[in-house]
Amino acid sequence: MAPVENMQLPPETPLNRRPRAVIVGASSGIGAALARRLAQEGMSLALLARREAALEDLCAEINQQAGETRALAYPHDVTQSESIPPLFERLLADLGGIDLFVYCAGFQYSPAIDEYDFAQDRQTLEVNLLAAVAWLGLVANLFQRMRHGSIVGITSLAGDRGRVANPPYSSSKAGLDAYLESLRNRLTRHGVHVLTVKPGFVDTEILKNAASKTFGVISPTRAADGIWMALRKKHQLVYLPWWWRLIMLAIRFTPSFIFRRLSF
Repeated sequence: MAPVENMQLPPETPLNRRPRAVIVGASSGIGAALARRLAQEGMSLALLARREAALEDLCAEINQQAGETRALAYPHDVTQSESIPPLFERLLADLGGIDLFVYCAGFQYSPAIDEYDFAQDRQTLEVNLLAAVAWLGLVANLFQRMRHGSIVGITSLAGDRGRVANPPYSSSKAGLDAYLESLRNRLTRHGVHVLTVKPGFVDTEILKNAASKTFGVISPTRAADGIWMALRKKHQLVYLPWWWRLIMLAIRFTPSFIFRRLSF
């Protein structure tokens, strides 16, 4: 594989233009599966993640299958917020613009029921919420001026209520839920689509750190297919799989004096 800095997308013409997407958190799990799906749909991709080797392997796989350069790799640690504005400008220059932006980066640890670890809590909030706000604010400003574009934020069922098992993770996802809803309410009038994705249990690295027992686990590929379908249909909110919407509706309306006694 050629060095990242030497790779370029093939030239386009006004009559032969590919949609362009950016995925933050693309080296594995849902992000990697979605990158493969978007490439199959003909998009040019900028893929960002902290794990450089995994990211470059993914780009090599996508480009080999496409028979041309379809995906570019950009090593990036989302907690380094000062690097985000210049990197965003570089992405715009390399891609020639952006049509779709996906924030898929995530961090989770599983504290014991009596454990409070501020260093881990801070990293959870920085990756899951603060970095998302840093990226999405730039993208929202661009799309609002363009009057075009789609934003996807990967949140979690954990954001629907404050759970005893993991206060920082629930808080970070609830915060991202609210931020995405606010962006949607602000940007819809400008022709911009904002999709909130709430996956259930997906077979990813984060699932290995989940404290609660899991059921109904789906593959990252199935999650990516659900996201693509929701994008095509311009949905505002999607639970993956769909039946989680019914379960979480019951959980949201469970009285607090009962919910606080649950262990998940």
